[in-house]
Amino acid sequence: MWMCVTAKAADHRAKGSPRAALSLCRLPWQEGARQKGQNMAGRIWVLDVARTAALLAMASYHFTYDLQMFGLVPPGTAVSGFFYGYARAIAGTFLFLAGLGLWLAHGRGIRWGAFLRRWAKIVAAAALVSMATWFALPGWFVFFGILHCIAVSSLLGLGFLRLPAVLVAVLGAAIITASYVLPPLVQLNHPGFYWIGLHTVPVMSVDLEPLIPWFGPFLLGLAAGRICNPLWPRLARIGGPAWLAWPGRHSLAVYLIHQPVLFGLVWLWVRFGPLI
Repeated sequence: MWMCVTAKAADHRAKGSPRAALSLCRLPWQEGARQKGQNMAGRIWVLDVARTAALLAMASYHFTYDLQMFGLVPPGTAVSGFFYGYARAIAGTFLFLAGLGLWLAHGRGIRWGAFLRRWAKIVAAAALVSMATWFALPGWFVFFGILHCIAVSSLLGLGFLRLPAVLVAVLGAAIITASYVLPPLVQLNHPGFYWIGLHTVPVMSVDLEPLIPWFGPFLLGLAAGRICNPLWPRLARIGGPAWLAWPGRHSLAVYLIHQPVLFGLVWLWVRFGPLI
């Protein structure tokens, strides 16, 4: 399971602004100033820190999963009970933040260049995860994990930017609800449809985050970004230690690197720990 990444909205960094070094998204209210040539790019430090916290939670879950793979905790620990809910909460948080980021970046108009550059990075990272797990875990490879879901949700989300926030929130909640109601009725059990999320059979993958229900939290985040629009100028004035925001600012890189590192550390302990 990943735990993710959301689109960085600002590709142009402000010069001479200490807070710009901590910024994550070009904010909708700054668009007019940008078009006039003023340097108004800024990052919201608290959102970067929220991503950092989510990344730490993700790493703790993946560490538990690695311990299970090497038999250091009872079988099923990472996929049942507390950790089952923990994993879903983390996934929902990242999809929510991804939707929020889409609104902050493109709520006043889609900046296609910035969007496509960031989207291409996410797609490339998703492909890398699929290829790596195909070779490492061929029977369980990731064909539609959190990165794949964020990439598809980001494209679909563009069509919801102009809709009323309340309607978007209702649709998000409906998609989450549909994941409990529709699968027994629809039963899309062909492997080609697993990414939709309406199947009723077990799927062999170490990370499956289908659109139903996970497009739901994405839409809830998008709606929250619009509903809370008056709060963003005040939040943008809040700053703090750069090191707290750094992982959240580089969430894609952290995601790609952290699991091989954790897996390697557990393997080293299993292999050489008894000799220490």
